[in-house]
Amino acid sequence: MQNAGRTTEVAAPPRTASAWTGFATLLYKELLRFWKVGFQTVAAPVLTSLLYLLIFGHVLEGRVQVYDRLSYTAFLVPGLVMMSMLQNAFANSSSSLIQSKVTGNLVFVLLTPLSHVEFFGAYVVAALVRGLAVGAGVLAVTLPFASVPVEHPFWAAGFALGGCAILGTMGLLAGIWAEKFDQLAAFQGFVIMPLTFLAGVFYSIHSLPPFWERVSRLNPFFYMIDGFRYGFFGVSDVDPLASLAIVGVFLAGLAAITLGLLKTGYRLRH
Repeated sequence: MQNAGRTTEVAAPPRTASAWTGFATLLYKELLRFWKVGFQTVAAPVLTSLLYLLIFGHVLEGRVQVYDRLSYTAFLVPGLVMMSMLQNAFANSSSSLIQSKVTGNLVFVLLTPLSHVEFFGAYVVAALVRGLAVGAGVLAVTLPFASVPVEHPFWAAGFALGGCAILGTMGLLAGIWAEKFDQLAAFQGFVIMPLTFLAGVFYSIHSLPPFWERVSRLNPFFYMIDGFRYGFFGVSDVDPLASLAIVGVFLAGLAAITLGLLKTGYRLRH
């Protein structure tokens, strides 16, 4: 305002809403989305993993020896836990985004003053929570069938968080790219499923022929599962520090790509 020939600036009123309100609201919506159908999103994957353990453990117990003084059933448990976490973290973010795109309600999220970082964070954190929930369930139902020590819990936690974050980010990438449910199903069937099943869940890569062992080392999912298994048994096929570095670089690269696409609105705003 002007007073006696001088101009005085009026200070803007302080912000009353928290800067994290939008992020928290979207995160709550994503958490509620999968929790409302918990039998499908949590209980069903837990049952599937238990069946894997019962079948493979029964058939191969006593016939396959991976690590010294460790039963094959015990060897399976961390791999099945990690595989379940990875697959469900991917499924959460990818299915949510493609459903919003197909039904047309994504526009209501894009109209809000959410930054691309908040958008990314809400989807990935929700995917991480679902992955960890499924992993905890799988671990709980499989422990009665095998004695599984946890020698390095912080290593196990680190690889669990990193793996779920990576697959949650990959789910966002797939949801951004896909325009129909069948495209998303193809991505999951031809990329995610082979990478998880061929990542050393059911075997040690040292039991493979040299060529396939080298091929397995090109699979980033292998380092997530091998590092997670190290957290339980203290032994692994690869140095856990090397695995952690690979997981960290892979996560940083995927996050940078996804954030760039979200910032430009690629296949979201048009």
